[in-house]
Amino acid sequence: MTKRQPSPRYIASRLDAETQLPEGKTERFSGYGVMGLPFDSGHILALRHFPASSIGPGYSSVWHRTPRGAWTFYSDVAPRQACARFFGRGIERIDVTPIDIDWTGPTELIVTVPAAPLEWSIRLAATPATRALNMASRLLPEALWRNRAVLSLMGKTAASLLDLGKVGLHGRAPNGQAFIANPRALWLVDESVAVLGGEELGRPAPREPQARLGDFWIPNRGVFAFGQTCFERLDPDRHATATSAAAAGTTAPA
Repeated sequence: MTKRQPSPRYIASRLDAETQLPEGKTERFSGYGVMGLPFDSGHILALRHFPASSIGPGYSSVWHRTPRGAWTFYSDVAPRQACARFFGRGIERIDVTPIDIDWTGPTELIVTVPAAPLEWSIRLAATPATRALNMASRLLPEALWRNRAVLSLMGKTAASLLDLGKVGLHGRAPNGQAFIANPRALWLVDESVAVLGGEELGRPAPREPQARLGDFWIPNRGVFAFGQTCFERLDPDRHATATSAAAAGTTAPA
């Protein structure tokens, strides 16, 4: 008899209670998020929730991209302890603000960012393809999660099976640090409604051309993942330290 996979809400609650970081000397994060969700209005949203971080307290972050290509990153900790540490040169604006993630059901959650203001409801769904990928990930030896050739193959396989467009599980972030992403369990975003500043963002839909931040491609279909991410340690001699394009005195690429 096949063992039933726990619900996303259950896994999230366990992570919040007892998340452990992967071993290593890199800058490491463990948690979950919506890797990216494009809407037919041209807006894009993404969510990161990392209860465990090797560089500071756990945190949440919401990313928003306007139809003209401007990124705003919201986070509930200082930018240098959050995603802007790695993606700053690609961000137009950052905002430190409370972020609330409320799991309203086994596969439903609502993300609220009062400062935006944003209310974003998400419903997740498992499919035969996500179940197959999740089973394969459980069987993968731990050492292979750091193998870039294996990660490239995993990204191409997931992109093909889930119709995600390009997927980059390793590469360099806009500030120059090398990264590796390890999505250990996946669900698709089945339904989503987002209201930003009183405007409904529309229906989830692919975006052409596909958006990216450095070598991290925003999936062209909403996908939710549990996993870990590792970044090269920040070296001010080799990496940008700006947490936004404005702070760097440049313009973020569209």
